[in-house]
Amino acid sequence: MVRYRWSVLFLTFLCYTSYHLSRKPLSVVKNVLHQNCSQLVPPPGTPVDSYWCSYPPFDKEDGDKLLGQLDSAFLFAYAFGMFASGFIAERVDVRYFLSIGMIFSGIFTYLFGIAKSYQIHSFAYFFIVQLLCGLCQTSGWPGVVSCVGNWFGEARRGLIFGIWNSHTSIGNILGGLIAAAYVDRDWSLSFIVPGLIIALTGFLMFLFLVPRPRDVGLLSMDMETESRDAPSPILMSAHGESAIGFREALRIPGVIEYSLGLFFAKLVSYTFLYWLPRYIKVRTVFSNEESANLSTLFDVGGILGGIAAGYLSDRYRLPAITCGGMLVSAIPMLFLYDTYGSSDMTTNIALLMCVGFLVNGPYALITTAVSAMLGQHKSIHGKSRALATVSAIIDGTGSIGAAIGPLLAAYISATGWNNVFYMLMVSDILALLA
Repeated sequence: MVRYRWSVLFLTFLCYTSYHLSRKPLSVVKNVLHQNCSQLVPPPGTPVDSYWCSYPPFDKEDGDKLLGQLDSAFLFAYAFGMFASGFIAERVDVRYFLSIGMIFSGIFTYLFGIAKSYQIHSFAYFFIVQLLCGLCQTSGWPGVVSCVGNWFGEARRGLIFGIWNSHTSIGNILGGLIAAAYVDRDWSLSFIVPGLIIALTGFLMFLFLVPRPRDVGLLSMDMETESRDAPSPILMSAHGESAIGFREALRIPGVIEYSLGLFFAKLVSYTFLYWLPRYIKVRTVFSNEESANLSTLFDVGGILGGIAAGYLSDRYRLPAITCGGMLVSAIPMLFLYDTYGSSDMTTNIALLMCVGFLVNGPYALITTAVSAMLGQHKSIHGKSRALATVSAIIDGTGSIGAAIGPLLAAYISATGWNNVFYMLMVSDILALLA
């Protein structure tokens, strides 16, 4: 049992790290696709304007808005596809579901990158690629949460999931560093390399992942606890379990409330994910690569925030209070970062890590330990499989917020980046009220 548990934890960690790794490149490459070229000398014969060095079709004044629409194509497809993916993940072999989703995610990430090699300048091409990539990436979250929830009991779930959920931030960090390494030299490789990584990782999941204890003839952690005093065999049958319905999942106490809270928490987190390198480039004198590298410190803080939130939730059994405390603290920290973050490197690093700690802590706790707790709520315990469905409802609702946040940032930033931060502060207040 122990060997299988830790192999599942490692493989799902690797799996979702690669998902987030492949989502990061666009936020880094934005600074090349649409940039201010007024300080550069154009080649002879090139029509001169402020965006002559940008990549068509993002070489006009509305370039940031078009990039925001690409973010939203991915994220809205991801958000609405997530609800269907949770339903499907409960009814198919999760190993196949994850593997196929990862391989196709890699293909569409690769297709974005080769647009440069083949000089594709159609906005419709980029939009469709992002849309299909978002749909494929919905395979990830319901699958990995279901796998880990099946293998680990509730006793230390908050801490275990807090550490395990660092895959999100580590994926963002690695994706940012890989994309930054190529962004000024050949931005197509910023997409091609992550695309290959997630596709190869999908093949590893197909070979080695064991989604449920019953697949190797073992009891789940919760069933093992229930049956300690009963003369039941170690081996179990798959019969008798049925997948939960969407409406029944919504009736589980806490699902709607945490879904709404995650809507606003994820709106804030994903605005940073997709626009932080751009914000740093605009507000500082750093290069494209330096801005991308500096933005990864938000995720370093996020790793620590997720672990801290999980530990506090385990210790005090108060996940709502834990989330609320971090959300309250995040509001003044967002104001401080926008006001003083660009003053010098040290201040930027310190404030950015604090913002990441407070923004990603509640997001990590809700999407992992809370989702797993609700997916095995006593109201459905023993009669249904609900982990993937509940996690899909919560994360799908959150992902609608994640889609709206970057789109709003693309339009609001034209009026000043300080207004984007006011929008983020209001979102944290609404997350508290939810």
